Amino acid sequence: MLTSLSIKNYALIDNLQVNFNDGLSIITGETGAGKSILLGGLSLILGKRADLSSLKDNTQKCIIEAVFNIANYNLKALFEAEDFDYEPQTIIRREILPSGKSRAFVNDSPVNLNSLQLLGERLIDVHSQHQTLQLTSNDFQFQVIDGLANNTNVLETYKLELKSFKKLKKELKALLDFQAEAIKEHDYNSFLLNELVEANLIDGELKTLEEEYETLNNIENIKEKFGEAYQLLGEEEIGILSNLTTLKNTLQKLSTYSSKYEDLYNRVNSSFIEIDDVFTEIDALQDDLDLDPMRLEVVDAKLKTLHNLMQKHLASDVSELIDIKNNLEKKVSITENLDDTINKKQLEISLKENELNAISKTIHDKRLEVIPELKKQLETILESLGMPNAQFKIDVILSDEFFANGKDELSFLFSANKGGQFNELKKAASGGELSRIMLAIKSILSNYIQLPTIMFDEIDTGVSGEISNKMGDIMLQMSKTMQVFSITHLPQIAAKGHSHFKVYKEDVNDVTQTNLVKLNHDERIVEIAQMLGGIEMSSSAIAHAKELLN
Repeated sequence: MLTSLSIKNYALIDNLQVNFNDGLSIITGETGAGKSILLGGLSLILGKRADLSSLKDNTQKCIIEAVFNIANYNLKALFEAEDFDYEPQTIIRREILPSGKSRAFVNDSPVNLNSLQLLGERLIDVHSQHQTLQLTSNDFQFQVIDGLANNTNVLETYKLELKSFKKLKKELKALLDFQAEAIKEHDYNSFLLNELVEANLIDGELKTLEEEYETLNNIENIKEKFGEAYQLLGEEEIGILSNLTTLKNTLQKLSTYSSKYEDLYNRVNSSFIEIDDVFTEIDALQDDLDLDPMRLEVVDAKLKTLHNLMQKHLASDVSELIDIKNNLEKKVSITENLDDTINKKQLEISLKENELNAISKTIHDKRLEVIPELKKQLETILESLGMPNAQFKIDVILSDEFFANGKDELSFLFSANKGGQFNELKKAASGGELSRIMLAIKSILSNYIQLPTIMFDEIDTGVSGEISNKMGDIMLQMSKTMQVFSITHLPQIAAKGHSHFKVYKEDVNDVTQTNLVKLNHDERIVEIAQMLGGIEMSSSAIAHAKELLN
């Protein structure tokens, strides 16, 4: 509920501070006194866009601040979702700077207007004759029926399941689109993959094959050079090994005379051992060298295959070809196994659709169950409000389509006259009738769900004294479970309030200002008497005012 409102430097308001109570609060004042200004200031708290022309003094900033008691409003989830700091006593502040910039704060944390509007909708419902078109919207009509049907929790479950269902459908479409593209590429990818598989790729084999090719292709020259080396090393009298043996034996005889000579001998001996090992290896390599034209052809063919594949796939080595092969295997495998994936996804969708159908049926049945009671209560209240022949024809029909709030299509028809044809509300009801229907609906809803503070802005315009008395009774009844404000020109309604505020203008230092003051009992008598008989109050008007208040 709204507990206090402060307005500074807005339109004709210089500085206004007022506290409010629960129950029914009445706001009265002469035409042009500034009730619309008060509502305009309040609308800024609810997220309306600011206008620099609203500043009373355009050299000073405008500040509007409202305090709400939201302990019973179940708004913690909204505060978390919008990243607000939650406080049971929540303060909303709007500032309009002389530069034209506007700022909004919730519990001193800056917020954007979209978030503020979301919160504002949950705090105050400002209703006037001009806003009755909401009543004709399908969404609002569903909200009324679902409020009576206590469908809040089941609708939340439905929305979560619907979100999941749409996600699965989106995933299926993506799979089908991918399959359509993949089929086009499948044959080509399979051909590329087969080429790579047949190449029997082995990481690092390119270098090995190139070395083997060079050996096989130059085997005669290699054998010739090995023969020369063998001769140089192993010839009996002038070969390197023969001479090293003689040198080694000579130095061995000197090694006993000095450690220096021994070191020299050891170095020559090491050289002999190394050269002897080289001689043995050359001998072995010569034995392994065989002319093999067939092997040369195989190696040459494999090298050509690898080079062609590397050029084709823009690869620098065999390891990159192996990576390309692995990726092609995945693509081909995914395409070939896509039917299974699609079938699984279709099964998921089918199961989710069954769940949604079951939930939708529950929502539908609960709606059907409360419609007769809603119809009865509406017609009873409207009869008391001077519409004795008002009739409703309300029905919900299960469709084949999943909507945001179930599978129902709603028919909400109205007839104001006996024997009249039923039609949509916007076609069948006048503005005054729509106002009374909205009042009836809000009063019914207040018995079933926690409604935000409601402000009726001259909803009683154009109604008679007796009907206005009934409207006042309805507002008074509503105020037992919620905070209700009524801006009214009718004394019958004004007298029903638990609190009474008056909007008035006054001239201060030749400047007109709008103020709001809470009236005490005696002041209420005067105000209501003036509403009954004008500025020149008669004794009968005062007596009538006292009677109304009692």
